[in-house]
Amino acid sequence: MSTGASAAPRAGTSMVKVAMASCIGTAIEYYDYLAFGIAAALVFNQLFFPAQEPLTGTLLAFAAFGTGFIIRPLGGIIIGHFGDRFGRKRMLVLTLLSMGIATFLIGCLPTYAQAGVWAPIALVLLRLVQGFSAGGEWAGAVLMAVEHAPPNKRGFYGSWAMLGIGLGALLALVAFGALGSLDRQAFIEWGWRLPFLLSAVLVPIGLYIRVSVAESPSFEELRQRNAVLRMPVLDVIKTYPKTILLTAGTNLGYNTFIYLVFTFTLAYATQTLKLPRSLILNASMLGSVLQMVSVLAFAALSDRIGRRPVLMAGAIAIAVYAFAYFHIMDIGTPGAVYTAICLAYVVSAIMFGPIGAFFCEHFGTQVRYSGASLGYQLGAVLGGGLAPTLAVALYGMSNQQTWSVSLYVALAAALSFVCLLLLRETGDESLDAAKRGG
Repeated sequence: MSTGASAAPRAGTSMVKVAMASCIGTAIEYYDYLAFGIAAALVFNQLFFPAQEPLTGTLLAFAAFGTGFIIRPLGGIIIGHFGDRFGRKRMLVLTLLSMGIATFLIGCLPTYAQAGVWAPIALVLLRLVQGFSAGGEWAGAVLMAVEHAPPNKRGFYGSWAMLGIGLGALLALVAFGALGSLDRQAFIEWGWRLPFLLSAVLVPIGLYIRVSVAESPSFEELRQRNAVLRMPVLDVIKTYPKTILLTAGTNLGYNTFIYLVFTFTLAYATQTLKLPRSLILNASMLGSVLQMVSVLAFAALSDRIGRRPVLMAGAIAIAVYAFAYFHIMDIGTPGAVYTAICLAYVVSAIMFGPIGAFFCEHFGTQVRYSGASLGYQLGAVLGGGLAPTLAVALYGMSNQQTWSVSLYVALAAALSFVCLLLLRETGDESLDAAKRGG
């Protein structure tokens, strides 16, 4: 589809190596970030937010999970600003390191019973560090792949960062799933800590991989021409306000849906349907694998037929499937659970695959890190950040009826569809075709 010029990978840096670095680094970063979501659904309500009513404790735990999303735009602004000034690679090293330290420390925290109110305060503070790091991670990882990629494969290679998020989710699910043999008491007392402490092993691997990859050729060209802006974050807000808002709205539907599947499902299935956590975790693992394969397929399709048609189809699919999802889950058999969750992950991939290249292609090179970060992270806050908490609240307010949650997802997906109608197709443009003032 794409015919515009694009810089080739620098000498000594193959496209496969760039894609793998984008994928693996993001996987480790999001393993850390998403492990919190699993723990919030399973144990944080008891260990850090004890309450007489389980639904209240779950609501507070998901609210703590959501704080990581609230700060993500700030991370996107600050890290994106410095990424546009000093390079993509340096910021990706910084985000991975700060995320890893915060995650390891979560695994060391005392509980509410041991430290009182200071325990949830420390948990939320470390979650804010995670969110800040994640805010700058996504765009940098996508940019490194997209700015190295050949013009007709930007969607495909840009999706390797999204593949990394799916792989990170899978690693987090595997880490918690491996603890399935523990009885509930052992899991609550110490088992939940192990996935967080594992970050001390994974992060050095990610750092080694990222350091070995060359800087983005697009940024190197800017630096050689002395065209790096002094205040890129201010410039992107001034010249691309409409694009930032529309890309944020585009991301809203996907984020709302996938974080409900990833977090609310665990709480709903174990507390309401009384299903074993191992069943949900195992189904989610298979779903994550299917999502990774689907992400690459739909991203490659966007290189052939365009980004918008694929993304619009994804928004429609999410809106429709949101109502079928809980009906299938409520059957309660293992087959139904696997079907519901696996289909959810595949449906989510329709939007998730092309979205990285699509966002990057809407911003010029001088402000691309800042612009893509802002659009994606604002959508993540309004979608994934609020989704688990709002879902629990809506579920309680509707006398524990799931139609209210499904309607919420469908409305978010509808808003994404409208935003896509207002954005232009970018798959057939050169990477630097973004118009100022968009």
